[in-house]
Amino acid sequence: MIEKAVVKGIVEDVLTDTDQYLVEVQVTQDNRISVEIDSDRGISIDDCVALTKQIEARLDRETEDYELEVGSAGIGQPFKILRQYRKNIGREVEVLTKEGRKLSGVLTEAGDTQFSVTVEKQVKPEGAKRKITVEETETFTYEAVKYVKNIIRFK
Repeated sequence: MIEKAVVKGIVEDVLTDTDQYLVEVQVTQDNRISVEIDSDRGISIDDCVALTKQIEARLDRETEDYELEVGSAGIGQPFKILRQYRKNIGREVEVLTKEGRKLSGVLTEAGDTQFSVTVEKQVKPEGAKRKITVEETETFTYEAVKYVKNIIRFK
């Protein structure tokens, strides 16, 4: 079986000095390798093909039979690494906490241990006849959420 660490090392070596980065590597018992990459500018099919060729050149198909799939981090998929959070600062995201609370807002900050989302809420000030919209920033640790992902809107 091909080791996940070997594939991860190859991908990280190939992506060094590029704006692309590794999101996830999965290797199953029957040598199905799945590599997910991302970039600050987006990933093209040509980027995936080039990385596939680089990986295949470094793995010996005579020694181990394997199936290789290289793709980009899917739109609307949960963020998996810190760099994805940082890439999406300023964009609208959906957050699901481990307590089951779901909210949406704009990702405003992504630090090493926590991130912040600004949400709009309707509140009725005391003595007022109508509700007004206020913005509140909520901060979460990465461990406190099940997922965070982009919200895609078509207008």
